[in-house]
Amino acid sequence: MASEATLSACKTILASSIAKVYAEEIKTGLANLGRKPKLVGFLANTDPAARMYANWTGKTCEDHGFSFELREVPKEELEDFIVQANEDDSVDGIMIYFPVFGNRQDQYLQQIVSKDKDVEGLTHLYVQNLYHNVRYLDEEKAKKSILPCTPLALVKILEYLGVYNLILPYGNRLYGKTITIINRSEIVGRPLAALLANDGAVVYSFDIDSVQKFARGDGIKLRSHRVNDVDVTIDEIAKISDVIITGVPSANYKFPTEAVKDGAICVNFSTEKNFSTDVKTKASLYVASVGKVTITMLMRNLLRLIGNKSGKTSSL
Repeated sequence: MASEATLSACKTILASSIAKVYAEEIKTGLANLGRKPKLVGFLANTDPAARMYANWTGKTCEDHGFSFELREVPKEELEDFIVQANEDDSVDGIMIYFPVFGNRQDQYLQQIVSKDKDVEGLTHLYVQNLYHNVRYLDEEKAKKSILPCTPLALVKILEYLGVYNLILPYGNRLYGKTITIINRSEIVGRPLAALLANDGAVVYSFDIDSVQKFARGDGIKLRSHRVNDVDVTIDEIAKISDVIITGVPSANYKFPTEAVKDGAICVNFSTEKNFSTDVKTKASLYVASVGKVTITMLMRNLLRLIGNKSGKTSSL
């Protein structure tokens, strides 16, 4: 059993502490805007977790000075309601609580949302920009592309924890870092691996039945990364990883503490606790959840969408 002194060597970082940094940014953005932006969330399922997230989103948005409206609709009619919201000038942002159908039709629904109101950054333009490391929508670099909220939250957390070397130019700020991600979902794990690789890290992405290595491509252009299947184990890679990020939606899964490199940074974005308490005997920094930072990024994205639409340069 680990001693109290050993456990105290690891510092637990609360998501609320990180979110406060960006809450001030958002407060300033709202003051400059001079009105309450309106976010509409569509709930077309009976998933308790989705409803909980919707309620939490609404409360957080209202607390920060945003207007939030939850629209509960039959899933068969969801597409029509999204189109109506796209055409409604009073709506600034749209999000959908997935899963709806639980298949490829959900991916189709993501593409129905107008890019001007896609607060989650899931439409094709934003997804393509993410994977090709295109950070702006215009040549003048006044309009920033929208990134999906949870991957963006994880990037901001790593910046806060000092993993990024801010002295280096964009594209190199994670140079020399090895990162393990236990999740390769299309919503979080895969885009996160791409974002980190685009910033110079070597990322090992573990899924149920395969491991992929994300790393910057060769050549002068820094617009893309390469992905290769690799034959390695979690134990092998975790022991050389500076950062370990988990997102396994199962109460039964626990990352093997003995595989954690001494002094590594461990971050969990699953609603379940993927690390055991004894991870503090190995990690230097530990973030147990990221939800509050994710919702902060949602509001940040909404302000950015409004800025992009108005043609005003965003400072966010």
